[in-house]
Amino acid sequence: MKVEIWSDVMCPFCYIGKRKFEKALEQFPQKEKILVEWKSFQLNPAMKTEPGKSINDYLAEVKGWSPDYAAQMNDHVSSIAAEVGLEYNMDKAVVANSFDAHRFVQYAKTKGKGDNAEEQLFKAYFTDGKNTADHATLLDLGAEIGLDTEELKVVLESSKFSDEVRNDIYEAQQVGARGVPFFVLDRKYAVSGAQQPETFLGALEKSFSEWQQANPEPLVSLADGANCTVDGQCD
Repeated sequence: MKVEIWSDVMCPFCYIGKRKFEKALEQFPQKEKILVEWKSFQLNPAMKTEPGKSINDYLAEVKGWSPDYAAQMNDHVSSIAAEVGLEYNMDKAVVANSFDAHRFVQYAKTKGKGDNAEEQLFKAYFTDGKNTADHATLLDLGAEIGLDTEELKVVLESSKFSDEVRNDIYEAQQVGARGVPFFVLDRKYAVSGAQQPETFLGALEKSFSEWQQANPEPLVSLADGANCTVDGQCD
């Protein structure tokens, strides 16, 4: 059963939501039958990459907050992240447009490494303070998860996977996502936000039960013997 997760690398609750969902998945008895697919979403498509700008100053500009209030909000989010074992260093975060980071994930998905790519991007942005719009950074992250860096370089220097990113963003509108993280289970149920693991677990149980009824597993034949068929042939 497929679970689709719309997220943006600059969204602090997306990384937190990833951890909480993973905790729920660990407790789910049929976890090996769950296919997770990461989907692209941009909170601010017009954002300019500005490595020298403080994330607090950026938030103050776009949200009308004071830098001090922005810092307080980031400290609060960092404390929530710490509760699920994540280290946020928001003072090091680089203001960066996420479009190329999403193209990086889309490419990684074709190699079966979409989840690895998301994890590396979140860590790079929130913990390590790396510029996730920088191609050299993305190449390093790709190498860390075993991607072919020469092939990835060709992708990044072109417009490849741009349509896939835009299609995901369009799909988000169709399924009702107005913010991220946004989890869609079997295209029937949605969970919005970084919910508690028990909420995710309940959603997995309900959606999987219905999916299993609609997709029964074929019986495995353990032995064949003499029998009669519907056309009257017996042997």
